[in-house]
Parts: sequence; C-alpha cells; structure tokens
Amino acid sequence: MFRVLVTDEVDQEGVVLLTAEPALQVDELPTLPKDELLRRIGEYDAIVGRSATRISAELLKAGGKLKVVGRAGVGVDNIELDVATSLGIAIINAPAGNTVAVAELFFGTVIGLLRQLHTAAAAMGDGRWDRAKFMGRELKGKTLGIVGLGRIGSEVAARAHAFGMTVVAYDPYIADERFAALRVRRAPSLDALLAETNVLTLHVPLTDETRGMIGKRELARLPARSVVVNLARGGVIEEAALQAALETDQLRGAVLDVFTVEPLAPDSPLRNIPNLVLTPHLGANTVEAQRNVSRDVCVAVRDALLHNDLSRSINVSGATGEWSELQSAMLLTRRAAAVARAVLADQGMRAVRRVALRVSPDLAHGTGAMLAAAAAGVLEGVIETDRLNLINARSLAEARGLELSVAETTELGSGRALEVSLSGGMQQLAVAGVAPEGGTPRLTRIGSFHVDVNPRQTLLVLTNHDVPGVIGRVGTLLGERGVNIAEYHQARLAQGGDALAAVSVDGTVSEETRKALLELSDVRSASIVHFRNE
Repeated sequence: MFRVLVTDEVDQEGVVLLTAEPALQVDELPTLPKDELLRRIGEYDAIVGRSATRISAELLKAGGKLKVVGRAGVGVDNIELDVATSLGIAIINAPAGNTVAVAELFFGTVIGLLRQLHTAAAAMGDGRWDRAKFMGRELKGKTLGIVGLGRIGSEVAARAHAFGMTVVAYDPYIADERFAALRVRRAPSLDALLAETNVLTLHVPLTDETRGMIGKRELARLPARSVVVNLARGGVIEEAALQAALETDQLRGAVLDVFTVEPLAPDSPLRNIPNLVLTPHLGANTVEAQRNVSRDVCVAVRDALLHNDLSRSINVSGATGEWSELQSAMLLTRRAAAVARAVLADQGMRAVRRVALRVSPDLAHGTGAMLAAAAAGVLEGVIETDRLNLINARSLAEARGLELSVAETTELGSGRALEVSLSGGMQQLAVAGVAPEGGTPRLTRIGSFHVDVNPRQTLLVLTNHDVPGVIGRVGTLLGERGVNIAEYHQARLAQGGDALAAVSVDGTVSEETRKALLELSDVRSASIVHFRNE
C-alpha cells in the first residue's frame, strides 16, 4: 500500500484516478500548514500539488519514504530539484496540459493591449465615453518574434498565421524540420530576432541560460514601439529595464503574467505603468487546463508508484519510446554492471574508475536511462543508501569520480544487445547480454567467456581449470548446503585450459558457502552477486 498526499486544490478529475487504485491510500489536505506538512510528510510515498506548496530541501529530507513529487503544472520553481535528485525522488510535472490555455492568453492579452481594452473598459466603468482616445493597432502584417519554439511557442506560432502575422523564432535546440512544419522562419541569433520583431513573446524555462536574457541591451534592439510579452517565468525579463523602456515610450506596451517575486508586491512600481498589462499568473488558469494537468500528473504518479514507470520524471535520464519496452534492457544493464563489479572486486580491484556502456542500434533510444542503470549496478552494495535508483545513480557515480560513457555500436549485432565495461587501474572486465523484447534477458558473455544464463536472484561466477569432475563437485556442495541451481552454464576458451561457470541459483548464498567453493579442487575464484529486486 502506497500513501499519497494531495495538496493545493488539485482538480478532482485527476485525483479520482489515484483514489480508484486499491493499492493507493490518498489523503486530500489542500491547506495543510507548513509545520504540519513537515511533521507528516514522513508518512507518505508521494505528494501531489500545484505551486502553492513549496517542496523545500527540508521537506524532501523529512520525507523518508518519499518516492515521487507530482506538480500539477509545468514549472517546478517551487521544488528543490537538485536535492530531490540526490535523494532519488522522482519529480513529475504536466508539461502539456496548459499549452492551449497559455497560447490563448497570449492572444487575448496582446489584442487587449493593442486595442487598449483595459483602459477603455476602465473609462466606461467611470462613466466616460472616450472613443477617440482609444485608437488601436492590428496584428495583421506584424512580425511575431518567439523565443522558445517548444510546445507553447509552437501553439502560439500556429495561431499567429491565422491573424496574418509573419512568424520568426529563435531556439537553438529545435530542429530545422520543426521550424519548417510550423512555417516559422529560424532566426540565427537572439539579436537577429529582436531586430525585426514587432511583438516579442518568451516561452522558455527559467534557467541559468535564460535568467535576465531580455535586459536593457536586448530591449534597445527591438524596433521602436514594439510590444513585449512574458507568460513564461518571472526573471527571464529584467523588470527594471522593462519599466524604463515603457516609461520612455521606447516600447508601445508590454504584458506580464509572471514576476521575479510572486505575488507581486502591492506597492510595486509596475502597477502604475498605464501601457503595461499585468495579470496574476493566469497562464494555466482555465477549467480545461487544470483538469488536463491534474489528470496528466496523477496518471504519471500512479504509474511511477505501481509500475516503476519513470518515463515522465524530469530528473531521470530520459528515453524516447515506451518505457515498458526498456524495462528488460535496463534490468539487464544494471545486473551486468553488478556482475562485473563483483568479479573485479574479487580480483582485487580497489575502485572502479570508468563505466562504459555500448548498445546495439535498436536500443539507442534508451541510452540515458540505461547508463543510469549501469551506474546503479556499480554502486549497489558499495554505497550506503536505500534510495539508489535511476534518478540519482548517475549523479552519485559522478560524485565518486566515476567516468560514465555510452555509445551505439553495430559490433554487438542486433537483437537488443548491450555491453557494460568496468575498468580501474590496469583491470577491466566487460559483461554483455541481450534483452529481447517480450523475452527473458540473458547474459551472453563475461570477459572472454561466452555464456547463456538469466541473471535472476543470485548469480555465482566461478573460474576453474577445465578438468573432469569440477561441475559435479560444485553441484554436490551447493546441494548439501540447500542451494537450488536454476541454470548452470560452463564455458571454456580451450580444452584443458581456463573455464568459467555462470550459475543462477534461488535465494541467497552465504560467504561461508563461497569460501567452501574456493576450497574445492581446481576452483580458482568464486564471486557471488545478489541482485536487488528493481
């Protein structure tokens, strides 16, 4: 049974998807005080909310059982993402649910600004009829400059064509094909975009790269009497520079739905600028958007808890395609790394320094998640944490000085093949396998020895001299100690030379049994790998 805490008035259409699951116990406490939340968070496996609840480092650390944080919305500014990642807590948002709402708000506010609807409505409310004062402007024929051609930027672009606008965008992370499909001309740089833009709109997250990206210099590059709109994140535009550009009539006007500090202070000077339309972070404030984001995030939280589906987690190395299709490959990757780590440790390796993953082309779409799985396989049993998972494995590995790399290769053939190679000092070992879709993952090579075994529960890796009787002696000893053999695969490089046995067994194998195996005639080494149940 998993316990889920729902805060911040999350829409019921999503919540019922959680309460309908017998394996989930859902508590809805929309206005839980901060101190009470901190006291109770240790009882829950997941928390789902909107922007009102701050998911602080203190709260995350107090959530000893916490596995998932769900944000019913796009932004995660209220969540300490780095702390969550280090603790292995998945952060899930709903990036698509408010797309239409924000795009429609853009056109509503810009048209309102250009037609001076906000001041005209105020004048009518005061009993005046100032029709002559409210001469407006049209969107047709204007150039729309979009910074960030992601989901929302794309929706704005598609609708702008209907108004007869020329659409130009700057986004170095979007392929040319996407620009062509949207009939949007690519600007080679931000400066080039600004130089020809009549209406500038920003649709980017708040990062080190975007913080303050539109300041005094950038505003000066816009044609005179342009319009600036920010419905994305406060801090992307320098508010003081925007205020100055508006007060000097450098800009025709601006729209702000987001602010560096929210809520906006009652005495903020921004409130007194007549050609500045201010809205209180309304981008996702539609019935439809709240329903969409609630449903999206609750489905993702449910699947993360019940099926370990982390495909929607923003702090796990991503993979394209269906997450379920990668499960066997990720499991095999982790176990191959664990086998290599255990064998090298028994050979005297003091520390792994490099982890190299190679995959066949049919697994190339999952390299990020698979590399995280390889890092987890190396670290399990080495570091003291019960929260080691795909979310924090790479950061924990890199913090310990491990070099991680991944490459696609045709050398492994097809059939969803992979190889994990660990090295440190003068020692190196590669373990390979295949993870057929819908089939059982199997190890196919340990070092130079070709094997065929399913790494389930516990794997014994033995090296011995290729002489008669070794297999019998090993089997007898394991039987006498109550160890049931599931599979026994013996491989050799040449008759009478070195041999390796990969023995899959049920349950656990004690250290005493390992020592007894080493005392058998012709057995040279014995490694035990107990696999975690991921």
